[in-house]
Amino acid sequence: MPFAIDKSGSALICHPEGQVNSANAATFEADLMAQVDQGEQRIVLDMGRLDYISSAGLRVVLLLAKKLKQSGGALILCDIQPNVREVFEISGFLAILKVCATRAEAIAALN
Repeated sequence: MPFAIDKSGSALICHPEGQVNSANAATFEADLMAQVDQGEQRIVLDMGRLDYISSAGLRVVLLLAKKLKQSGGALILCDIQPNVREVFEISGFLAILKVCATRAEAIAALN
């Protein structure tokens, strides 16, 4: 699954694009976990270019959040598109994950 990576201060910003579904969730997970294994502790998932996320994608986000929390890090989601936000809302993930409206707010919350 293609995603761009930027760095802002101590925050790593990942921009998933298109869809996260059962066909690409394993690759998405491996790529994100590799970032954590390389020492990244503060990650922003900028969902501005994500059109769809399946339950497999939700699982990846949850695993990432748990791994970061266990190592003293943090995950913040931002710029969630309405249709993707609805999936997070229905699943109850918005109650357990930190979400900011903009990337700037997410970076400020982490730094």
